[in-house]
Amino acid sequence: MKTYEGGRGLAGATVTVDGAPLDPRFEVKRFSPAGFEWTYEGDGPRQLALALLCDHLGDPQRALALTEPFMREVVADLDNAWMLTGEDIEAALARIRA
Repeated sequence: MKTYEGGRGLAGATVTVDGAPLDPRFEVKRFSPAGFEWTYEGDGPRQLALALLCDHLGDPQRALALTEPFMREVVADLDNAWMLTGEDIEAALARIRA
């Protein structure tokens, strides 16, 4: 199962999947030219939600359809430094579907 981690440093916000940089998936949709953000609702958190879902689901169209509720349910509530597993994402998607 994959592990996603985010944090902020001098270089700004960084997000990895299993230690490698997470692709922002701008080719699917560009919400934020500045890249990822979290802890609030907005364009940077939408970009992160889309990227997490694209990587986890492997289905860009399904990920795009779930971006907004996932951003509100998960990304807007992340701490400055965070970690999510694929299991965490699945649990959040189950709550969204319910």
